[in-house]
Parts: sequence; structure tokens; C-alpha cells
Amino acid sequence: MKNVHNNWLSAIGTLFLIIASIVIVRQIIIWGPEFVLDFLINSEITNEKISLFMIMFGVCTILIGLKHKPKIDLE
Repeated sequence: MKNVHNNWLSAIGTLFLIIASIVIVRQIIIWGPEFVLDFLINSEITNEKISLFMIMFGVCTILIGLKHKPKIDLE
């Protein structure tokens, strides 16, 4: 009998981190760092703010996934 870790929370967290990183890097390439910083500190909801939320959510999800490891028994 084998024990396999089914850690889908870490996989989802990694997915969120990758997608948010792509959005931030794309915005920096298109607009430049100074405009991206302006988008981050203004009062409107922008892609950059959503990407930062996605990064925070991804990190939290990875940490929860590493803490809680459900197991599947294969026979």
C-alpha cells in the first residue's frame, strides 16, 4: 500500500502566482515601472491591484496546502 500526497491547494496557489506574475510583467513591459506604480497607488481598481491580491491569495493557498497534506491510499 502506497501513500500519495494529494496537494491540490499548492497547485492552485502556484497557478495564481504564475498568472499574477505574467500580468505584472506584461504591464511593466507595456507601460513601464513608473506607470505601474501609479496604477498601484491610485484609488481605482486596476489589474495591478488584482494581481497583488492574486499573489497574496496564492501564497496563502500554498502555505495552507503545505500545512495540510491529505493522503490517498493506493492499493
